[in-house]
Order: sequence, then structure tokens, then C-alpha cells
Amino acid sequence: MRTLLFLVVGGLLSWSCTTEKTRHLFSKGAPLGHVERRLVEASGLVASIGNPGLLWTVNDDGKPEVFLIDQQASTRLVCTLAHIRNRDWEDIAIGAGPDSTKNYVYVADIGDNEAQYEYKFIYRFEEPQLAAEKAITITQFDTLILRMPDGKRDSETILIDHFTSDLFLITKREESVGLYTTPYPFAHDTLTLRKVMTLPFSKIVAGSISSDGQEVLLKNYNNVYYWKGTNGESFAQLLEKKPIELPYEREPQGEGIAWSRDGSEFYTLSEGTKKRPADLFVYKRKK
Repeated sequence: MRTLLFLVVGGLLSWSCTTEKTRHLFSKGAPLGHVERRLVEASGLVASIGNPGLLWTVNDDGKPEVFLIDQQASTRLVCTLAHIRNRDWEDIAIGAGPDSTKNYVYVADIGDNEAQYEYKFIYRFEEPQLAAEKAITITQFDTLILRMPDGKRDSETILIDHFTSDLFLITKREESVGLYTTPYPFAHDTLTLRKVMTLPFSKIVAGSISSDGQEVLLKNYNNVYYWKGTNGESFAQLLEKKPIELPYEREPQGEGIAWSRDGSEFYTLSEGTKKRPADLFVYKRKK
């Protein structure tokens, strides 16, 4: 297990947000298909572990539904969380939970456009397996309650470190956003996040850590940033490095990004428009 390096709270990284641009690592984004109308406000994306080749996503408004889609963007399964409100679901992740032999889906109700909510909520449930049913109701799940250590803040990004299973949250609206964390295993009481560092970006809306923990993607509405680490670095140490800016096909309101499980490609997904649902894009690693 790696040791997490905590930086001085509020300290800004020494490199600026000017990043190296390259078009040599991944191919140009290619549309795979468009999602259904029910996913008009898709926000958050993560590759399934128990259902290889499929992806989980959510809407940031509306019904408390979690969608499993395939690589043509077709819905294969809809999971409804019983007796839960979708206040502002902004992201989704997958990682360890109470039973170390199983994988768990984390649905992040963390949006706060007006900075008015004292608490954020994350709903965690065992990852369902695709079967004959096209819709199921999830009645057994945990509710993690989060509090920011420095006031109410909007956020749209959670990440789970695949080595430590620690949970990270990135804020959205500051000139330089904050990276916060809480260690695994998570207490059942309210969790007060700890600020790790400040990142010189604004409007971060999605992120993804590769399965081997060595590559990280963060995005805002205009850019995708990429970090590649070496064995032994913590997640925080990796983000100290200057990222590479990857080519990105602009989307109407792109708020989802996810590595494939084998790291050979990554996907992006956007909210749709009144005229057309959003496309699922793939960016393949160049050999």
C-alpha cells in the first residue's frame, strides 16, 4: 500500500496551468453512438469491473437512476436507488467497500451550484451483474455523508485510488480548485474531508484513475489533462507533476471521463441538447 503524501493545505503547485500539448499518445476522439433521451443530463462515467466492456453513468438531475451502457452507448441496465433523491448527482466511481472480495459503485451527490448545502452524500452499493432484467431496484446501500473543511463548495469529481481505496474529491468553481480526501475504510459518521492541495485549474468536472493507478485524467469543459506516474508514487505525488494536455473533441457539456479497465483507451460523455442526445466518444491509445 502506498503512503499518501499530504502537501501544505492551500499550497499552490509550482508549475502553472500552461501544459505541454501532444497529439501522439491517443487517437482523435471517435463517436461510438448516442445515449438514450433519459440520459440527457449525463454526468459522470466509470468502466464496470463486473461487466467487462460496459460503463456506468448517471444524470445530474431527475430520477435516482444509475445506467449501465455498452460501447455503442445503448442502455443495458437501469438501477433505481430506493427512497433516495437525486439532488445533484455529479459523478460515479467504482472501488472497494465493506467486503474486500466485492466491487462497489459509488454515486456522488456532490453538486452545489449555489454553495448552499452543508453536506454532500455518496451512495455505495455492491456492483450489480448484468442478467435478464433491464431494470432493478437497489434497496441495500450505504450512505456516506461528507462535509467540506473550509466551507460550502460546488464539486463534480470524485476519484478512488486503486491502491489505497481512499476517496478524493475535487472542487469546481475556484480559480484554482482544491483536492480533498478521506481515508478508507470510511466511517459511518459524517466524514470531514481533508484538503490535500490546490490545483491550478478551474471548472474541473470529471476525472479518472487507471486500473494500475499510474495514469490520471482530469477534464474541464475545454480540456483533458493527463498524468503518468511511476511505481511507488502516491496519487497526490502524481498530481504534483506537470500534466500533458490531450486532444479533445468538444462536447455540448462534457462532464464524464473514464479509462477502460485495460487502459487501452478512455471515454468521454456529455449532457445532450434539446435536439440530440449526446455521443459516447472513445480515444484509443496509439501504439
